[in-house]
Amino acid sequence: MRAAIKEFGGMNVMMTKPEVLAPVGDMERLKAAIRFGADAVYLGSTEYGMRAASANFGMDDLKAAVQYAHERGVRVYLTCNTLPNNREMERLEEFLQNAAGCGVDAFIVSDIGVLTTAKKAAPQVEIHISTQAGIVNAVTATEFYKMGAKRVVLARELSLEDIRYIRDHTPPELEIEVFVHGAMCMSFSGRCLLSNYMAHRDANRGECAQPCRWGYYLVEEKRLDQPMPIMENEQGTYILNAKDLCMLEYIDKVIEAGATSLKIEGRAKSSYYVSVVTNAYRIGVDSYLESPQNWKLEPWLMDEVRKVSHRDYSTGFYFGRPQEGQRYDTGGYIRNCDIVAIVDCWKDGVAYCTQKNKFFAGDKVELLEPGKRPVEIAITELYNEEGEAIEDTRHAHMKFSFPFKTPVAEGTIIRKDV
Repeated sequence: MRAAIKEFGGMNVMMTKPEVLAPVGDMERLKAAIRFGADAVYLGSTEYGMRAASANFGMDDLKAAVQYAHERGVRVYLTCNTLPNNREMERLEEFLQNAAGCGVDAFIVSDIGVLTTAKKAAPQVEIHISTQAGIVNAVTATEFYKMGAKRVVLARELSLEDIRYIRDHTPPELEIEVFVHGAMCMSFSGRCLLSNYMAHRDANRGECAQPCRWGYYLVEEKRLDQPMPIMENEQGTYILNAKDLCMLEYIDKVIEAGATSLKIEGRAKSSYYVSVVTNAYRIGVDSYLESPQNWKLEPWLMDEVRKVSHRDYSTGFYFGRPQEGQRYDTGGYIRNCDIVAIVDCWKDGVAYCTQKNKFFAGDKVELLEPGKRPVEIAITELYNEEGEAIEDTRHAHMKFSFPFKTPVAEGTIIRKDV
């Protein structure tokens, strides 16, 4: 573990290993994040979170999730970062008390009323200020600290120099969290009104319809029936479509700028996405901490984050205003690899698995174990749950097995090119 001394107001404080923070939308994704190396996870409950469409956790599920995480030394942060109206505020105190009773380690909030209510309802739970608060300077970050915040999640519009300045001009006890991977919002700190205006779905209550990913045409006011592409493309132009963020190659610069926590976006993403991306950042961070002076990312790790569904990658605002931060020809994802199974266990030279997508005996696949580089193999024999030879895994979630001499860990991902 690498540590450094930071000075603020005459005090010296030891800065410790940065946190890899993973997104989870349900218990399957929580287990995947923990299995593949997350130090902490963030999730939402059924209210007050910014992802209304993802699975989320009821109170019983939340309690089970926290217990599972804490037994494995992983912290759990609960998103409470919507902007509640008067009616929603009436239920908030009880909600926060119930969540605190489940054992969550922090509330992620953006509204000052939610912050003060959380301090009253559950003073033992840490307060993290959401990126929705749009923190872009050290004065604001410090004032949130004085109000009781343990951590601030900085706006995604900041450069490395901005982050370094905030770190150097805020109390050293204040933790700084930054996004390092995932989807970027075209609106400042995600505070967008397009969805509400165009689809009557409130982005600030987790219901965003993502109109920034839609294709658009130019229409002359007297020729409404003659839409014209803004560029020469019959599909229109995706003028608001931001590329995804990826700072994997620059972990060293993010850590050295003073980030306490490296946050991966994607609570609505699959368990496969969570596993692969968390694994890549876990290995990247650990390798940096082992040799910070001459660190360079191993190229295969960048290959890994390209094996999940993603848009073209960029470095966002980290190196200044993005020069090529948008993709105009499509709003869709790049998908060239997919999960086909999960290993349930290995015993006596046989891997026992659960199907995720169909594949055939004889296919070349990759095995991805936590903390390791993927290994390519050919599975020449497949057997169903009764031990009968089969040609493919055609039934959803079916149990199957294949002979494999090398022991393989529970939760190992089996994937193939698509």
